[in-house]
Amino acid sequence: MNDLSPHIATRLAAVDSCAVSDALDTLGLPGATTGVRPLWDVRRVVVGRARTIQAGPRRADRPAEHIGAASVDDSGDGDVLVIANGGRLDVSCWGGILALSASRRGIEGVVIDGACRDIHESEELDFPVFGRAVVPVSARGRIVQLAKDEPIEFGGVTVEAQDWVIADRNGIVFIPAAEAERVVGLAERIAAREARMAESVRAGDPVSEVMHDSKFPSADE
Repeated sequence: MNDLSPHIATRLAAVDSCAVSDALDTLGLPGATTGVRPLWDVRRVVVGRARTIQAGPRRADRPAEHIGAASVDDSGDGDVLVIANGGRLDVSCWGGILALSASRRGIEGVVIDGACRDIHESEELDFPVFGRAVVPVSARGRIVQLAKDEPIEFGGVTVEAQDWVIADRNGIVFIPAAEAERVVGLAERIAAREARMAESVRAGDPVSEVMHDSKFPSADE
């Protein structure tokens, strides 16, 4: 990680994916995905830099690699594996042995635009896994890793290696690396404003007044 990474990671972990999604909306940036959720009851906010992996049918002109294995071997603290498999639900691209190795290396978690299996093993390891489904069907003989650390499409969002990932019970959001400081700063202001709004409701203020559009931060505020 670069010198700013621990600072950004700590700040992101203190907000949530909703605040980050709202910040991206306000700034006119893509990043939020839908339909990807924790595949066991992950309670914490998972934050890290993306290590991208492209899965798909084997191509005759490329050597076949097991999905995620090489990325696990050269990732560690502060990394989140991001696997693109086009949202496929009929085949797994992550399993228990990979989760064991990733956990031992200190990887923060994995997010999958597709399915995984062996989810009980990931839960026993306390290793966060986010995806679209859990299935028993193996990747072996069906799909392989096509590329790593290259731009991928994940749930309609283009993700590059070293972009930021925030994943929690609300979903998955990506932040372009070059925009991290601006997005995190606005997300913090949004979270603080919503905390004040909640206090106003507890104090008896009408929610129609509290939720007025004028109460929300702008990009320039």
